[in-house]
Amino acid sequence: MATIDITRRHHLGRERARKIVEQIAQDMVRKYGVQTHWEGDALLVQRSGVEGRIEVGDDSVHMHAQLGMMAGMLKGTIEREVQQQFDRYFA
Repeated sequence: MATIDITRRHHLGRERARKIVEQIAQDMVRKYGVQTHWEGDALLVQRSGVEGRIEVGDDSVHMHAQLGMMAGMLKGTIEREVQQQFDRYFA
């Protein structure tokens, strides 16, 4: 299984960061057909072959995802896109 693990620090506060993560999640739903739901301050992301979570803190966001074999072949593409989104909003 391929793994994606990305952390970004921010100075936005938890509530603003959470709203941004929700925007990113809506984009992932449209592009990749993932399902998302919140458990506390963690957004869970699921789809066949993909299981992950984005944890929102007061000063950081952290994404950890496990990719199955088929999704793992797209690891580089998925990881780049998440990094670009995180850099865009949290850098």
